[in-house]
Amino acid sequence: MSEKRLIVIGAGGHAHACIDVIEEQGIYRIVGLVGVPEEIDTDHLGYRVTAIDSDLPQLAKSSQYAIIAVGHIHSPALRIRLYQRAIDLGFHLPTIVAPTAYVSRHAVIGAGTIVMHGATVNAGAKVGNNCIINTCAVVEHDVTVADHCHISTGAILNGDAKVGSGSFVGSGSVVKEGVSIGSECIIGMGLAVRHNQADTTRFTGSRKS
Repeated sequence: MSEKRLIVIGAGGHAHACIDVIEEQGIYRIVGLVGVPEEIDTDHLGYRVTAIDSDLPQLAKSSQYAIIAVGHIHSPALRIRLYQRAIDLGFHLPTIVAPTAYVSRHAVIGAGTIVMHGATVNAGAKVGNNCIINTCAVVEHDVTVADHCHISTGAILNGDAKVGSGSFVGSGSVVKEGVSIGSECIIGMGLAVRHNQADTTRFTGSRKS
């Protein structure tokens, strides 16, 4: 079996969490990190930043796999740009699932999505491409999470909820069953979302949810 060499695109705090999950999954061998110019030659959990974005075409010649390890809170734009660039260069973006997470065999997880430690993705759930299902998040039965979303630590999406493309659900927030969150929304931390949210809503709890 050929070695599954993987490039981690990103070198910040979220990259550290991704590295740990990739190591624990045990399928891919991290061969380098891609960062910004000032990060070159810095060390991150034993891996060095060896390249910047402009080096990706060369890296694609020697490594088949890549994962986007840049965080997403205020905007998904950078993650989307890097994901599309990696796809265009021919990288395969695998689904990464922590061995401590539970993903139902009846769930679907898209390319480039990472499911962190302790998370649950239950039966009938569909999670799109390039998403972050962060530590201890719960994606309940029949939930739909579109591409490029971040479901943050400890957030709960109850049954049949829907989250539109590029949206962020903050730590500890709970989305009521059947509620739809539009595209490119930001849901703050520790909130109860009881009603549908239109596209680009920024909900912080200061008004009716």
